[in-house]
Amino acid sequence: MTQGALLFRAVTPSPREDLVELLRPEGCALLTVECQRGVVGPDSALPELAAVAQESGALGRVAQLVAAAHDTGVQVLHAVAERRADGRGANRNAPLFRAVERLPVRQLTGSAAVEIAEPVPVAAEDLVVRRLHGLSPIAGTEVDALLRNLGCRTLVITGVSANVAIPGAVFDAVNLGYAAVVPEDAIAGVPASYTPAMVRHTLALVAAVTTADEVVACWRRTAVTPSRSSFPAP
Repeated sequence: MTQGALLFRAVTPSPREDLVELLRPEGCALLTVECQRGVVGPDSALPELAAVAQESGALGRVAQLVAAAHDTGVQVLHAVAERRADGRGANRNAPLFRAVERLPVRQLTGSAAVEIAEPVPVAAEDLVVRRLHGLSPIAGTEVDALLRNLGCRTLVITGVSANVAIPGAVFDAVNLGYAAVVPEDAIAGVPASYTPAMVRHTLALVAAVTTADEVVACWRRTAVTPSRSSFPAP
């Protein structure tokens, strides 16, 4: 064991044993939800949400989790919401969708708005799953098939928003038979006070609620895969 690994174990509290088994890297994947420049970046279409994600530290902890996943062999998937310039195929059956059409920043395919936001790193092995419709980063997308092909049974869900996409992803993951894990300090919603209420009264009923640090500790404790290098986001 390297000196760095010994130091990490010395200063890191032991994670819960149930999480250690749940989060073994070979059967686990990390999903970032809408951590894109047009949502949580400096030119966000939703500045209040972007501010909460930044000021709460949630976006930084997403970056921490992604970097740790790269180092421990955990598969990373980035779920991106986008739309065509002509809006073809996009939903219009809810107030949220109609409001999105009026926003000054549009999440257009191929634009800077749908690039992964800094400081979240993207590696060559990461999978970017883009959707043109709906509310969920899982339902109606490639995520389920990709996870099954990769042999993943546990999904760590991070990103935004705690209002809509995060609970949607958790419910879909559980309905599909995955164990959902939510690092409560790596998700954000508006207002900021809403996120802990959502976690306590809803997500904790269907997912294992933890912290980013505890997830990283579990991965490092059981990792067997060599580190992978990251490269600039596409």
